[in-house]
Amino acid sequence: MQFSKRLDLFGSEVFATLNARRRALEAEGREVFDLSVGTPDFRPPQHVVDALVRSAQDPDSWKYSLHDKPELTRAVCDYYRDRFGVAGIEPDMVMSCRGTQEGMGHVCAALADPGDLALIPDPCYPVFQAGTLLAGAEPWYYPLTAEHDFLPHVADIPDEVADRAKYMVVSLPANPVGSVGTPEVYREVIDFARAHDIVVIHDNAYSDIVFDGPAGGCFLQYEGALDVGVEFLSLSKSFNVTGARLSFLVGRPDVVAAARKLRSQVDFGMFFPEQDAAIAALRGLRDQVEEQRLLYQQRRDALCDGLEAIGWERPNAHGTMFVWARLPHGRGDSVAFTLELMERSGVIVCPGASFGPAGEGYVRFALVMPPERIRRAVGAIASSGL
Repeated sequence: MQFSKRLDLFGSEVFATLNARRRALEAEGREVFDLSVGTPDFRPPQHVVDALVRSAQDPDSWKYSLHDKPELTRAVCDYYRDRFGVAGIEPDMVMSCRGTQEGMGHVCAALADPGDLALIPDPCYPVFQAGTLLAGAEPWYYPLTAEHDFLPHVADIPDEVADRAKYMVVSLPANPVGSVGTPEVYREVIDFARAHDIVVIHDNAYSDIVFDGPAGGCFLQYEGALDVGVEFLSLSKSFNVTGARLSFLVGRPDVVAAARKLRSQVDFGMFFPEQDAAIAALRGLRDQVEEQRLLYQQRRDALCDGLEAIGWERPNAHGTMFVWARLPHGRGDSVAFTLELMERSGVIVCPGASFGPAGEGYVRFALVMPPERIRRAVGAIASSGL
């Protein structure tokens, strides 16, 4: 049996490897601090849970959905108006997705043919690369560096590369590097995309987890964004519903229509109770979202203050539920460091190299524990000698 050569595009999944070793350490009776995976430990809002339960009790909710409810697409439109101040989003500019993971695969395949070029950030969330490779496109990595505050710097992308590119993936606030977009960066990206006829795909998963400044925004609030691109709006981290996979592709209608056409060949749509849960999240009070942001900031402070106090360089951490930290004492191999750290301290992080070549020399911490336990994890790192 010869399996598809597509499988050769992907290496072993780092989270599975780390999780297997975590279980082994726990079986040995070791105390483990798993800061590797970004699964929120907060509860979803009760009104979102109640909406899903009520809908699931209706027999009609268990039929093929085949479409997004008009109430759902209108809720997304209203959310963009009320939350981000974006007028002009209409239902034909909205498509539900089973998370950005699935949505990215569909939109990349709808935009690119084999041999096309795509601009991908490095480091980046791995699905940006995976979606591009599955579409048969060639990734061209633009680096996110400390020199430019881990933000896209389009001036460094050669014209001959830009002219070949079909789309550009931008993700702000950025996982794993923690940078937050600025108006100047967004305007540069829009002008760049217009000049080179590139579609921008913006991942907006962490707009509600931004620290030390104005509230998070979105790509589509900038003039010209709707002419050149789309973005993924995810409810996963804002409302702690990661398992429900509540996400939306929003923006330029022809791009949304193309992704919808492709998706219709392999998917019958979002389960109606999940749609009703999403409506409740989009239309409900946002007090819990803001309270949660402040709790994430306390965790960020506990980790960054603690690492700096034990001799690490203070990490870059302006947004998202992650902290991107340079390895201490000139260490360079992030995978080797991660494995050694796990064995010697019980603290599990994610090696920077798993997010792309530019991630080497860094590790990513997920803010998935209360401040007091994060301080305990830092103490374990200090005791390990690393």
